Amino acid sequence: MASGWFYLCCLVLGSLGSMCILFTAYWMQFWCGGFAWDGSTHTFNWHPVLTVAGMVVFYGAGSLVYRLPQSWLGPKLPWKLLHAALHLMAFSLTVVGLVAVFKFHNHNHIANLYSLHSWLGITTVFLFACQWFLGFAIFLLPWASLWLRSLLKPIHVFFGASILSLSIASVISGINEKLFFTLKNATQPYSSLPSQAVFANSTGMLVVAFGLLVLYILLASSWKRPEPGILTDRQLLLQPRRGSPLLPVTYMPVTTRRPHEPW
Repeated sequence: MASGWFYLCCLVLGSLGSMCILFTAYWMQFWCGGFAWDGSTHTFNWHPVLTVAGMVVFYGAGSLVYRLPQSWLGPKLPWKLLHAALHLMAFSLTVVGLVAVFKFHNHNHIANLYSLHSWLGITTVFLFACQWFLGFAIFLLPWASLWLRSLLKPIHVFFGASILSLSIASVISGINEKLFFTLKNATQPYSSLPSQAVFANSTGMLVVAFGLLVLYILLASSWKRPEPGILTDRQLLLQPRRGSPLLPVTYMPVTTRRPHEPW
């Protein structure tokens, strides 16, 4: 039952993530004129699409790699590589999105990094870069000792969730800022909730829902990777069953307990 609820959450999460990207792209295409790379406002339109895809959707997906039950058995290295690759993809998309907004500002002689949205965003990207390089050096490369990894793991997990929260805050403030700029002198101001405002606000709510669901899965204790030597109910479902004609059955002493039960 717990496993079914987990995969249902993953299905909803995938749908929400796809909608976040598609809604943002549609907003930029239908109301903001589409995309280009010539320094015009169409260059700016890459910024929200790429940052939502990178800092929210791909980042959230990469954060949940170790919540998959299949990652609890067998060698851990392939899952580390997947975790690092998804986050590297998220970082790459975000950097291109930043290049787009700086190119637009410089081409049109607009000041950079003056708004609260830009401060939040650049802080988030800086923390993400530090987080990725620290994770690569400590948890992926084989030189770090076990005690060092144990010491830094809670910090790595804390900043992982914090960066996602900051990403959501940056996206929401960016949507609000874009709407204020776009609808400031329009015949239908933001306060009258024209169709663009309704659509953009709905996109922001999708981003919030996606982020909250990612945080829920990350923080659910029954879905965390168990410590070595401890099998949970979901791990037992992945073990070979007695009498299976395809896989040999190996009997070995294991200790099973639910995460919330004492020894």
